[in-house]
Amino acid sequence: MSTETRRRVIRWAGGPLAAAVVGATVLPASPAPAEAAGFAKADTGARVTGYTWLNKGKTAFDFQVRSPSIGSTEHVRVLLPKGWKSNSRQSWPVVYAYHGGRDNWTSWTRKKSTDIEALSRKWGVMVVMPEGANGSYTNWYNGGRGGNPKWEDFHLKEVRQLVERNFHAGGSRAAMGVSSGAQGACSYPGRAPGMFRYAACFSGTLSMSSPGVPSLLMYTNMGNGADPYSIWGIPWIDRNNWDAHDPVKLLPKMRSTRFYVSAGTTGKAGPLDSPSTAPWDIGYLSEKAIGPTVKAFAAEARRQGVPITAHIYGNGRHSWPYWQREMHAAWPQMMKTIGAKPVK
Repeated sequence: MSTETRRRVIRWAGGPLAAAVVGATVLPASPAPAEAAGFAKADTGARVTGYTWLNKGKTAFDFQVRSPSIGSTEHVRVLLPKGWKSNSRQSWPVVYAYHGGRDNWTSWTRKKSTDIEALSRKWGVMVVMPEGANGSYTNWYNGGRGGNPKWEDFHLKEVRQLVERNFHAGGSRAAMGVSSGAQGACSYPGRAPGMFRYAACFSGTLSMSSPGVPSLLMYTNMGNGADPYSIWGIPWIDRNNWDAHDPVKLLPKMRSTRFYVSAGTTGKAGPLDSPSTAPWDIGYLSEKAIGPTVKAFAAEARRQGVPITAHIYGNGRHSWPYWQREMHAAWPQMMKTIGAKPVK
């Protein structure tokens, strides 16, 4: 690592990232979690430009990626399994965990989100949490011209190759996501058949062509400050591109993946919601719109013989308490499917 890169990493460690992991002590860059010879690049030329340990035990770190697919430097968080060593010849099964819209790569590890750090340490598994911004987990259509941002390529090519070539991530993979990240987790196995053995998708839009859903997605992305036509194109004109990224229409390509999907459907308060939350809260409205798409996905998966577990729980808000619960429900089967073993 160059002197300038080291300076950038140390400056970065002093910023708001330090608060992203509860109780974490962000350490200056010391021995890199890779061979001393340096970091291997991805096929696109994406490269690791810096890293930061997140605790004294060195069980978690963030690294930076200079990404040609995005055209900028992005972040990735990694939770390491027990026994991981930088010079190990062993590789580990991996869960790629994708965040929701208007969030970032620290999402899963916040105190009020999930206990994924404690849970994953009980298993011989690595967890990789890449930045997804508000990119909708796709290579943007951009009027048919393509070009950046290419979030699908960033996740499925660049991040995957970097963690496999530098940090001992293995080839037995699961995808897990919440909200828009769930849409990504339930479409990526169809976009790259055979890449993921398991996908757990919590409160994601899983049928993009269901009545009213294209308008909902377009409206949501307008709120993110993006040109909604740039992402998948115009729904009634660029239907082929929408269909090519629609989880329910990708099911014929995903027969080798086992699924866990969940969502509320009623838009009403559930057992994990605060009594003070207004009944018109966007979290309730979101789940009422998303729930039917999850039901449609589950029904079509069963019709096609795709292995799936569905928990359609009715009442409940589009929020972390439910996603934490669903993560714990999906986790044992996910670990079994990717071959991760319990550790003491």
